[in-house]
Amino acid sequence: MPRSRTAEEILRRLVFLGGPSRAESAVHVEQVEARAPQYADWPEWADPLLVERLRANGLERPWSHQVEAAELLHAGHHTVMSTGTASGKSAGYLVPALSRLLADSGGKTSAAAARRSATVLYLAPTKALAADQARRLRELDLPLPPAVCLDGDTGGEERRWIREHGVFVLSNPDMLHYSMLPDHRRWASFLRRLTYVVVDECHGYRGVFGAHVSAVLRRLRRICAHYGAEPVFALASATTADPGATAARLTGLQVEEVTEDGSPRGRLLFALWEPPLTTARGELGAPTRRTAVAETATLLADLAGERVRTVAFVRSRRGAELVSVMAREELTRSGGDGGQVAAYRAGYLREERRALEAALQSGRLTAVAATNALELGVDIAGLDAVLMAGYPGTRASLWQQAGRAGRSGQESLAMLIARDDPLDTYLVHHPEALFGKPVEATVFDPGNPYVLWSHLCAAAAELPLRDRDLDLFGPGAHALAAELGKSGWLRRRADGWFWTRPERAADLSDLRGMGGEPIRIIEADTGRLLGMADAGSAAGTVHPGAVYLHQGESYLVRELDLDTAIALVEAKDPGYATYAREVAEVRIVQEERVEDWNSHCKVAYGSVAVTGQVVGYLKRDSRTGQVLGEEPLDLPEHTLTTKAVWWTVTPAGLEKALLGAPDVPGAAHAAEHASIGLLPLFADCDRWDLGGLSAAEHPDTGLATVFVHDGLPGGAGFAERGFAKARDWLTATRDAIKACECRTGCPSCVQSPKCGNGNEPLDKTGAIRLLEVLLEPG
Repeated sequence: MPRSRTAEEILRRLVFLGGPSRAESAVHVEQVEARAPQYADWPEWADPLLVERLRANGLERPWSHQVEAAELLHAGHHTVMSTGTASGKSAGYLVPALSRLLADSGGKTSAAAARRSATVLYLAPTKALAADQARRLRELDLPLPPAVCLDGDTGGEERRWIREHGVFVLSNPDMLHYSMLPDHRRWASFLRRLTYVVVDECHGYRGVFGAHVSAVLRRLRRICAHYGAEPVFALASATTADPGATAARLTGLQVEEVTEDGSPRGRLLFALWEPPLTTARGELGAPTRRTAVAETATLLADLAGERVRTVAFVRSRRGAELVSVMAREELTRSGGDGGQVAAYRAGYLREERRALEAALQSGRLTAVAATNALELGVDIAGLDAVLMAGYPGTRASLWQQAGRAGRSGQESLAMLIARDDPLDTYLVHHPEALFGKPVEATVFDPGNPYVLWSHLCAAAAELPLRDRDLDLFGPGAHALAAELGKSGWLRRRADGWFWTRPERAADLSDLRGMGGEPIRIIEADTGRLLGMADAGSAAGTVHPGAVYLHQGESYLVRELDLDTAIALVEAKDPGYATYAREVAEVRIVQEERVEDWNSHCKVAYGSVAVTGQVVGYLKRDSRTGQVLGEEPLDLPEHTLTTKAVWWTVTPAGLEKALLGAPDVPGAAHAAEHASIGLLPLFADCDRWDLGGLSAAEHPDTGLATVFVHDGLPGGAGFAERGFAKARDWLTATRDAIKACECRTGCPSCVQSPKCGNGNEPLDKTGAIRLLEVLLEPG
């Protein structure tokens, strides 16, 4: 801390600078005590030269979790490490992997030695993370062929060298899916010697993306077995609930877990901060709070003025730019040096990142507003404070961002500035959800048929699919393969299922999409392709009039042509953000599980058909959050078959909740909105990944019913997690509504920015009574 000030002194100074209204903003302050390191001895089998180089790079003695993981992996056990930010998880898998490579090479780097050596495949969710890990490996200067990256930028000659000589290859799931597996015969030498597969940041594989990656890893295991290899899987995860089960679902293997973190941690003061209510009124005259972006900008300016080295994390690129601009303006107005504040976002060159680090280290730059690109891409030690403009979506991300401060073991300050929504409201008033045991899990459904069908086709194109191969892909794979045979995608022969079509089977899957032809986003004036949008979500993200963000720049959508799959945009920053509004109908296809909670209420889970239509969009001022207006849209309906969790209340239950017939629609509607907002606390998702519906009397149940469904074809595991944690989730929903200080409902509790009915009707107090009846013990 500057001038030896403690975190408490910095926080008190912030409150003083903001005046009396700011004293109420610090809803809760938690002290996270320092943690002493737990050391262990280097394993006896660890290569002496590797140990020497690791010591030279600052790892004098390993921490206990590093050695625990290394011993398990060395013994051949698939292992996931789930420990905190900056806990050195990489050493846990590098020690056994590099020791094996060094033993095989005999200290020689010749081509012959490389061909005899074991191989290692490292998979990261981003190219930047793989490149950073490759750089760190090269810095060890071991007598091995250089660690090399295989990604979309790798040229043909370099790929040939990697296939022939690479022993430690760093790549991503996309390259594995599109290149290595379809072309496995050319990779046969590498794959038959594959000893370790490292899956880094595995908590990031969630939803449909997680389902795709789980299928790709099963295809990899199948091809390795074909060449006689059975690699050990090493997975690295942030702290989540049940990491072993998540890793097992991702790989299809039994996985040991290492969760006791032996790394040291400096003392951290963590403040939960709720921006004050403003005089501005939102939709239907609801009270509104100062936006998290504006509040973060003010706090960042105050901290910069006090020479406190700070990073502010903002969820969008445009938000990060806006925070930096507003902070510079406020700092300059108060007589400070606005040049002390800068923005950092994805797309910066390595030289720019290094210059940013140097400016922060030297003190020329005091504060940075950043997206989560800073979490992985920039190595900044010695930060004093971290601000987070809104809950970053998961506890893993929250602690990863908070961990950027105090990374050298010094005392630090972290602040979560709540956005005006139900989840953030709940968290600032229920700190145990953040500081207690993790409750969220990384969720995805490996058996999702909308994902799995294309991977069965890809697998059949790689090698004919036998019955025993189908077992790898889960219990539904046999029936799905038969269905693909009937529809002409696969052909059955005596020795298995074959791919006989002319197109590349791997091209049927978009690992990071939801299926269907993606919408191409094109700049109208230049014809430049800016990006792609999933077909299923395009109506909500690139509708006419939508503000589209690309690399921190704002574009306005002129036209969306669903027939040609093109959205035309123009470079323009209108100063507002847009939020699509959608109406929907939900029909129950199959009730798969049901629980009677009491004599009045049931909770169920199953398949549903959702017919939805985007009918308009809201415009909100980017700085103040104030609603500027609403525009209608005329877009076609779309139908989605997915998974949902729903609950019903009998007429006697409604009577017990003191809800007459006119009150039920508003109470159920408010409960629906709030429950969608709170599910991300338990399932690793965003509220925009979900949808919902409420009805005073739904035609399929004949009762008052509230649905919350996955927004992805076939489901993504979010609703299933909601069913599994339903009592905790709906208790949190009730508590969030009760904690909000508004009288009739606002964005912090029961209003939704995506409501196609204009947030009408809503009954806040009725929702609380309805949830109370639901939660009564049976």
